[in-house]
Amino acid sequence: MFTILWDNDGVLVDTEGLYFQATHTVLQEVGINLTADQFKEISLRRGESTFALAVEHGIQAAEISRLRAKRDHLYAELLGSQSWAIDGAEEVLRSLHGQVRMGVVTSSRRAHFDIAHAKSGLVPYLDFVLAREDYQHTKPHPEPYLTAMARHDLRPEECIVVEDSERGLAAAMAAGLPCLVVLSEWTKDGDFRAACRVLESIREVPGEVSKRM
Repeated sequence: MFTILWDNDGVLVDTEGLYFQATHTVLQEVGINLTADQFKEISLRRGESTFALAVEHGIQAAEISRLRAKRDHLYAELLGSQSWAIDGAEEVLRSLHGQVRMGVVTSSRRAHFDIAHAKSGLVPYLDFVLAREDYQHTKPHPEPYLTAMARHDLRPEECIVVEDSERGLAAAMAAGLPCLVVLSEWTKDGDFRAACRVLESIREVPGEVSKRM
């Protein structure tokens, strides 16, 4: 059966701004003013930790660990405050359910994924979820998608990835998978020339998938 491998943050749930907000808040405690452009470059393009800025400022490892834990707690609180499902996501997943197999391949930790989807209504449409704990390397490394392929006996010619970030596109391409990119407010200025299509809305995904089945 044809399989869609969905990214999570920015594709199914509108959470990238929350992650930025939580990280910005804790870094301010140590005098670092994380900007949106820095977050886009470090996190969404390169797939690296913005706490590298703390290292550059000479913040000790123990303090960075404390800040990271506080960020994760604050992020979890923000995630749990309401449903953050992307407009149209439930409609799209419902329309595809039963016609294709669908899984999520995310760099988010499982706990954050679960909180984000406690009110989203999207999980019943998914056949599997791979989260940060399922692999050693995160996107833009291909391991997340290669792990999904191996665990679920998927063939590249019967799959398509849906991403919103440059690091996600890089991971899909490195794994040998075609990738649709749905632009988000946080990633709309990215370089997505390697994508098979760049879409304005998740609602365009079913039409693109039908061309490839």
